[in-house]
Amino acid sequence: MLLKENRSHVRVQDIAAELNCSEKTIRNDFDEIERYLAEHTTAELLRKPGIGVSLAIGEREKEELLATLVWSASDQEYKTDAKRFAAIAYRLLMESRPTTIRELAAQHFVNKAAIKKDLERLQPWFKKYNLAIVSKQRVGVTAEGEERNIRAALSKLSQLTGQAGNHFIKNRFAPHEIELVTRELKRLETEAGLSFTDEAMDNLLVHTLLMVRRTKLKQPISFSEQERSLIREKREFPWTEAFARRLERVFAVRFPEDEVAYLTAHILGGKIRSQTRIEAGIPESGPTGASDQRDHVSGLAESLVRRMSALTLVDFARDPILMEGLRIHLHSAVNRLSYGLIVTNPMLPDIKKMYPYMFDMVIDATRRMGDDLPFAIPEEEAAYLTLHFQAAVERLSQPAAKPKQIITVCHMGIGVSHILRTKLERKFPELKVLDSVRKVDLPAYLARETVDFIVSTTPLENVKPPHIVVSPLLDSRDIRKLEGFIGRMNEESDPSDSGSILRQFTRPSLVFPLACFGHRFEIIEYLANRLHEQGFVEQDYAHQALLRERVSATTIGGGIAIPHGDPKLIRSSQIAVATLKEPLDWDQEKVSVVFMLALDHRDQDSMKKLFQRLSLLSEQPSAVERIIRADTPEELLGCL
Repeated sequence: MLLKENRSHVRVQDIAAELNCSEKTIRNDFDEIERYLAEHTTAELLRKPGIGVSLAIGEREKEELLATLVWSASDQEYKTDAKRFAAIAYRLLMESRPTTIRELAAQHFVNKAAIKKDLERLQPWFKKYNLAIVSKQRVGVTAEGEERNIRAALSKLSQLTGQAGNHFIKNRFAPHEIELVTRELKRLETEAGLSFTDEAMDNLLVHTLLMVRRTKLKQPISFSEQERSLIREKREFPWTEAFARRLERVFAVRFPEDEVAYLTAHILGGKIRSQTRIEAGIPESGPTGASDQRDHVSGLAESLVRRMSALTLVDFARDPILMEGLRIHLHSAVNRLSYGLIVTNPMLPDIKKMYPYMFDMVIDATRRMGDDLPFAIPEEEAAYLTLHFQAAVERLSQPAAKPKQIITVCHMGIGVSHILRTKLERKFPELKVLDSVRKVDLPAYLARETVDFIVSTTPLENVKPPHIVVSPLLDSRDIRKLEGFIGRMNEESDPSDSGSILRQFTRPSLVFPLACFGHRFEIIEYLANRLHEQGFVEQDYAHQALLRERVSATTIGGGIAIPHGDPKLIRSSQIAVATLKEPLDWDQEKVSVVFMLALDHRDQDSMKKLFQRLSLLSEQPSAVERIIRADTPEELLGCL
């Protein structure tokens, strides 16, 4: 409240009324706030009896603090009871018989109302895996759906805990079971000449453990005869069969052929580190089709590179590393999609937020590939491909940008200064650390040297270059602060005034503050139709924008969405903007600001600057807040 409040002072009783608590509670909270500010910022909480409280803080630090608080609180409600959610989901998925709400309440020491609420909140997550939580009166609650979807959900239960990796599900197995399967997987990898990534190896471990347990519970997987025949022809099938037979002896279980086919599909879909015998097409005995698949994957990679080059005007064919990486990735991706394996990408929200332009180009390119792709590319796979193309852009970008010249000011001695410098140079290669200076020597140093900014471990007064205060050990919070700081500096130093790039492509007649809509599709259709009425797009643009939104939600974080349609239907580049009186649910995110984009892809320079501005805006909560508060088109345009 204090960060967002524009008044000089806020009365304690007003805060208490807003938060529905006592004034004593607010004063106790102030003590905690003061401790937090002292530890992490140079800001100060000012309390004036009879007047109120205010926050003494600079604009830069205000932006950074607000971004940190928004980031840390964004998922807090969901994570509060995360382990209980995951445990309930595990029981529903693993049990073959119904479970009563009373049993779940007793197991987790909560009342039945809490369990019912948990089940309601779990239902959308189950739906992602084509499963449903079904409650039958006097019978109980159960999970319904196909066995392969149940296993996919079981393998991703850690999503419910907010943890990376597969820790939750692996903790449901004994250490000796994990050790045995891991050893046999490494043997399979060695004998077959495979080279899985750590992530792929961990996923194979989980799916193998689930195969063992579900088979023992008499919950087998099933494949159609066509699927079974296709997998039998793969060279990986006999390797997997030998692997399964070894596990049968250890776990005293018999795997049906469909279970071997299921595990083969996961091995085919596992991501690998580098070229192996499979991609290289080294001959093996027996039917393989390896050469055909290699040619198919190479063709897909070349087609994708051609389309991305045409869309972005970047000659991606000049980057051999990109082509190699795409072949390796697409080999696994094609198998995952061919056998209906559910793809997850924990980096998806971050990739969409950090690289919205490249992500959108990949989505557009894969949609245009038509008959070249026998299946749709989900946004999770598109995000992985985005990283390949973004890395290629950075490799091809010549000359490299001039590094920023900085110095450090550290109050804790030469040893800590060296640690700070080493971390800065490793984490931020775009920075050149000129020197480490004592605070007392800083004025003399700045009198003879020019620096872009200063990284200090102690507050600085009366210094001209911009500076940022970090902890001596540069923790993850400091790194996020510094990333935002550098981004804002880059924006301010851009002679093209990237902040005004949004204003260049819109006008008051296409700005709609404080609009009311019940669904994201309604506002997309409304804004697209306004663009059509004013002659900027063809009539079908709204329909194509809705189709594009169904492929992948156009949220980029920070309460912002950027829907758009087919560029072929654009007559002239323009943007329609709307803010929402109440945030809309937008595919698992809340959105308050919508930029309806109609951008001619031939103007690549403007497009890139505009997407950079939108990405930066998504990391500036106070700027977004100002946009949301604007109540006239002119005021809103002034905030852009």
